[in-house]
Order: sequence, then structure tokens, then C-alpha cells
Amino acid sequence: MNSVHLGAAMSQAINQLDLNLLKVFESIYQEQNMSRAADVLHITPSAVSHALKRLREVLGDPLFVRSQHSMLPTSACQRMAPQIIDNLSRLRQILQHWGNFVPVTSQHHFRIGLHYALEPTMLTRLITMLHREAPFTSLASIKVERTNLTRALAAGHIDVALDVALPIKAPVMHKKLVDDEFCVVLRQGHPLLDSLNKQTYLGAQHIGVSNRPSGAAAEDIQLQQQGLSRRISLRCQNYYAAAIIAGQSDLLLTLPSQVASQIMSAAPSPSILLLPMPIKLNHIETHLYWHTQTDDDPALSWLRQQIHGMYNHYS
Repeated sequence: MNSVHLGAAMSQAINQLDLNLLKVFESIYQEQNMSRAADVLHITPSAVSHALKRLREVLGDPLFVRSQHSMLPTSACQRMAPQIIDNLSRLRQILQHWGNFVPVTSQHHFRIGLHYALEPTMLTRLITMLHREAPFTSLASIKVERTNLTRALAAGHIDVALDVALPIKAPVMHKKLVDDEFCVVLRQGHPLLDSLNKQTYLGAQHIGVSNRPSGAAAEDIQLQQQGLSRRISLRCQNYYAAAIIAGQSDLLLTLPSQVASQIMSAAPSPSILLLPMPIKLNHIETHLYWHTQTDDDPALSWLRQQIHGMYNHYS
């Protein structure tokens, strides 16, 4: 039989492969012992041996070699096993999420699109809530460009997103979580502590927060609309780092009041003070975004409800 026919035969055998054989493979790889694998799977050692024989025939490799009382993986097995086991784990998670969602026992992995600047404050709330309500779940914060938000939600790369108000339309849905005003962070003993007004604010040196290499921040856009501008002496990527720097320098930091309060709660510092914004700016909104195709997903419906309740609790 030539190589083309051999490849076709192997492909057909793999397509007809019983997934239970991969469970046996996983157990032998993890236990490195046929008897212990049988105990884990609640089947007989004979059944484990038979399954391994079938796998060897399909894959054309011994997979494991006996060494005293252990079954050691071959080099090909060692190379492929992590990927196989990872995909089995993903398949189990998918099947576990089918139907009802039970928070206290679920092992769901949530993926949230979150602006980098908000990570230090938002992730604390989110993981605290999950540890309390769904202790076996896990969470990933994923960077998503705003121009790609609809695509990322539609493709399932993220489950939900938290960001400022954006010009989004169906099939992406959104709900306002909080309406926040800006404030100013500065250090104790700052020269402008008792004289912060419109003129001194605009004349001071500032920290701008953005994960983009250039472009105006939300507050700068509003200032520009009023014909005003400020001097950005330092640009950094998150509010937490910016607040630490503001507490150790004469730079001013402008940020949403709730974010400032979260930073102060997480890492209280007598060197950092909050003052009202001396220039009237529109409030900044934080919205929750999701795709309509996940409206009826039990796990993601639960997550959206928890996030909404979490914001109501903190507001």
C-alpha cells in the first residue's frame, strides 16, 4: 500500500475513533500505570489493555513502553499528549456548560474584554465576586481593540466586555453600568492643593492614561471641545500606576471618581488626595457589552447579572 493509501486509511480510522479510547489514553499518561488507570476509569485492567491496543493500531505508535511497574510515554506520545489532554479538557468544559449552569460547582472559564487601564481596579471586583459566588470558575482579561469588539464577541473570543460608551449597534447589546464624574488625584503637600482651579489645572503638568501609543484621552477630548488643552508630561497604561506616580510627584492625574475610590480602597495611601475636577466635564459611562447570540446562555446570563449587581452594590 502506498503512502497516499496509508494516509487515507489512517485518516478514516481516526475519524471513526471512539472518544472513550482517548479517555483511556489520558488516564494511562497521567497515572503511568495500567491498574491505576483502570481504577480511575472504573473499568478492568483488561479493558484498559484492549483500548491501548486499539489506539496503537490507529496511531501506528506504541505510545507507552513498560518499565518495571510503570508505563512510560514514547517520544511521539510525549509530544502529542499535552494537546490531546488539553482538548479533552476543553470538550468536557463545553459539555458541562450545556443546559443548566450551577455556579457553586461550575468550572466555567470566563473571558472578559477589558480595557488595560481598568484592569487593576475592575479585576479586583470581578475575581472577588467569582470566588464568592462561583469558586471553581476562572477568569481571563483579554485586550480587545474597540474597532474589533463586535467581531470578538461574535466569534466567542470574549464573553462580555466592559468599556466606556461606544457607538455600537445590534447584534451587540449593551447596558450602562455606572455614570461617573471625573476627579483629580494629587499628592499630599502638592503646591496646588489649596489653589486648584481652572487656570492652575491647565497650567500644571499631567499624567495621561491610555494603552494606545498616541491620541487624546477621554478627558482631553472634552477639554478640546471647550477650546482647552493641558500638558501631558507622562503617558502610562493604567490608572493604578498613574496614581502611585501622582502620589510621589507634582504631576496631576485626572480619572473617574469610582476608579479613584477603588484604588484608594485597594491600596490606601496618606500621600494621595482626591479633589473635585475644577473644570466641568460630562460624566463618563461604563457599559457592559455582549452579543445577542449569548442572550440565552445560562452561564453568560448569570455573569451579566452578577456584573450588573456588582456595580449597583459599589455605586
